[in-house]
Amino acid sequence: MKKVLVIGYVWPEPNSSAAGTHIMSIMRLFLANGYSVEFSTPCALSDHMIDLEAEGISSKSIELNCDSFDEYIKELNPDIVMFDRFMMEEQFGWRVEKNCPNALKLLDTEDLQCLRNARHQALKANREMNKTDLFTSDLAKREISAILRCDLSLIISSFEMDLLKETFKIDESLLHHLPFMVDLKRCEIKRKSFEQREHFMTIGNFRHAPNWDVVLYLQKIWPLIRKELPKAQLHIYGSYPPPKATALNNQKTGFLIKGWAEDAFEVMENSKLCLAPIRFGAGIKGKLLDAMITKTPSITTNVGSEGMYDSEAWPGFISDDMEEFASKAVELYKNEDLWNKSKDNCDTLLSSKYNATILGENLILKIKELEENREEHRVENFMGSMLRHHSMASTKYMSQWIAQKNKDKEIK
Repeated sequence: MKKVLVIGYVWPEPNSSAAGTHIMSIMRLFLANGYSVEFSTPCALSDHMIDLEAEGISSKSIELNCDSFDEYIKELNPDIVMFDRFMMEEQFGWRVEKNCPNALKLLDTEDLQCLRNARHQALKANREMNKTDLFTSDLAKREISAILRCDLSLIISSFEMDLLKETFKIDESLLHHLPFMVDLKRCEIKRKSFEQREHFMTIGNFRHAPNWDVVLYLQKIWPLIRKELPKAQLHIYGSYPPPKATALNNQKTGFLIKGWAEDAFEVMENSKLCLAPIRFGAGIKGKLLDAMITKTPSITTNVGSEGMYDSEAWPGFISDDMEEFASKAVELYKNEDLWNKSKDNCDTLLSSKYNATILGENLILKIKELEENREEHRVENFMGSMLRHHSMASTKYMSQWIAQKNKDKEIK
């Protein structure tokens, strides 16, 4: 049985974040194809982490900047190592190469953090993002370097695939487009009708900066909606709400901070509309995918819908203008025929873009091709081999220095 080691940035929390859902779907795919899977992370245990043992996935806590990882990975001897976000490749990639040089190295980017950061900086400066924002970013240099050092990077958004190929000039052989994988059988469940639903909702981990910005932006949008729909409420869900978020709860205006949702699908299905006025970010948005699965129309922005559809009709409306956003939300909330048409668009989009069977088969096929042509693939990736050269290994030497320093402390 072939072994997969996943090195995670955090313990998976599929009920808290889209990233947690995505990485679990990949690990489940490996299990379904006969691989054994172990998950490891240097992160502390969390309140909402999934029970990996119940999933058939073993787990291990590992340490940053510690030679104990070398012994661990030597003994495990995985065939594939998948890094969850570039920081894990940066920290552990050189150790994987040193101890298991034949292991195939995958990078699950989740989203391009350099893109999200560049957009955030541009938004704070009240201007459009430009190429300079990306190219002068240390984050971009680190993230792109990690992509080049790996055998294959999983890219969740078609927009980010194009950005990496056309703007950063990364060879397509190093990239694989993998959106969220949805079991379409789950989408066959009959969902609540227009008459059975009420109110608006949004959801997202409060620790994620774009989600917190959504809450703040909705404070400006909500009075415009509430003016037309005085009895409507906005239910805001998400894990880890800070005091500054709960302080915004206002029964009088119907702006309600609900916090953690035990079942995201249930609260989504109870709502008539999902509001997602996302002003910056990257990747594709789990809340909008959950809306499609529960047949809940949505109102979002161009950044929110980016990479999630091509020529298909969006199941709701897309607008970057605050007043139009509010107007379309009111229209869709009141118009049953329009709501039903938007609901029907969910199935079309899910089938065309997020079919787990097709996406999973394509990824496993790609991995098998890489395993068969590993050496040729690596020889052709000159930029990656250059970045793995000892003269470029500042992260490696810093980690070794920290590890030795910690050992010296223990001796004293």
